Amino acid sequence: MAHTRSIKAGPAHDRKRSGKADGPGFRPNKRLGQHFLVDRKIIHKIITRARFQASDLVLEIGPGQGSLTLPLARTVCHVVAVEKDRNLTLSLEKKLHRSGITNVTLVNADILKWDFREIESAPSSKIQVIGNLPYNISSPFLKKLIENRHRVARAVLMFQLEVGRRITACPGGKAYGAMSLLVQYHARPTALIDVTKEAFYPRPKVDSMVLDLDFESPYPKGTTVHEASFRQVVKGAFAHRRKTLINSLSGVPPSFNRDVLLAAMKKCEIDPGRRAETLDMEEFLCLAEALSLTNRSGNDS
Repeated sequence: MAHTRSIKAGPAHDRKRSGKADGPGFRPNKRLGQHFLVDRKIIHKIITRARFQASDLVLEIGPGQGSLTLPLARTVCHVVAVEKDRNLTLSLEKKLHRSGITNVTLVNADILKWDFREIESAPSSKIQVIGNLPYNISSPFLKKLIENRHRVARAVLMFQLEVGRRITACPGGKAYGAMSLLVQYHARPTALIDVTKEAFYPRPKVDSMVLDLDFESPYPKGTTVHEASFRQVVKGAFAHRRKTLINSLSGVPPSFNRDVLLAAMKKCEIDPGRRAETLDMEEFLCLAEALSLTNRSGNDS
């Protein structure tokens, strides 16, 4: 699944000159957003920096023709590779057989519809995830990954460069927003590698970034903040980035009027005139908890 975007290779002379991975020609499916990682140096860096252990069970998203799958299978215990394209699944099955690799389970399925519970692992162990994600499924897959975070230790994923910067962004910049906070609430993101568009076939229009999402090191260490309230406050705060925090949050949820919001901001020592991108995680957590307590008190009365 290391959605190495399968190993789509260009002309043979280009592969030899640029150190691209070998492989039979395969017409990319534009509808599925297929861009195949073919740069061997990048493939090696991803495998090395993923730091998977020999005992790991790894879920790979979109293995394509196996440019990550084959070297990965030689370093970990087992790989479960989920590929939506049936032709690619059949092609990779033959390649694995020719290579004598027996510790890869191929699944022909849409990862957004596939159930993580189909992975059989020891009750006490969590899976590792790797993938070169098609840009068009990055957000919905992140949502699914977060929903299954109790099963996942780490995820090493390739994103569009802009998305990667948004996920790792700090307060104060244009990239910082709801995605930054909602991902960092559940996992600690670390940028591993920047990947230029030249590393793929066919070339995408933008560069990419490989991130390590550590789900065993979430931000709110020991916090008891109500998760639904946190999500609601964060999304509401960034719904209108140019507005002040008090104006952006007014009416989110509808039961929170300005007086309630002002009281919560005062409790958290947050100036209502600030904009959402200036608040850090601790301030959002405080605000979400204050509003959650107010909402619960109102419902109990």
